[in-house]
Amino acid sequence: MYNCHFINVGHIMSGLTLYSIIETPLHPDLSAVYKEFAMTELKFNSMRKAIASLKNQLPDIIVADFIYGYGSNYAGANVSNLDVFLRSLEAYGKMAKIIVLVDKEEQEFVVKLHELFPLSMALLYPVRPEHMQTVLKELGY
Repeated sequence: MYNCHFINVGHIMSGLTLYSIIETPLHPDLSAVYKEFAMTELKFNSMRKAIASLKNQLPDIIVADFIYGYGSNYAGANVSNLDVFLRSLEAYGKMAKIIVLVDKEEQEFVVKLHELFPLSMALLYPVRPEHMQTVLKELGY
């Protein structure tokens, strides 16, 4: 008789890790695209959870909603919702590709974030699966 043990391979990280940071209802479900590129997607609905996950698994690619904070601290020390996360990522010395999804009204503010952090691409909503496929191919994946 054989003693059999099962391993949940869904929890084994291999290949590229992609963080989906979803903070707006405009963020599309691109999971099928990421699977097509053999990427492991980790989804977060808050910056706090994404930052906490950095201790366990660093991302190779980040796809995140860009939100400029009108009338908040964003206009001073921080440009957007992403600053604290990207500073935390820098502390780990990890160079990840950063793709931000942005509303047309806020696209001018992405430039300010790019001055602080090397963004790979900014996509205007609505983002369709074929847009992300093109971007990932352009980035060499």
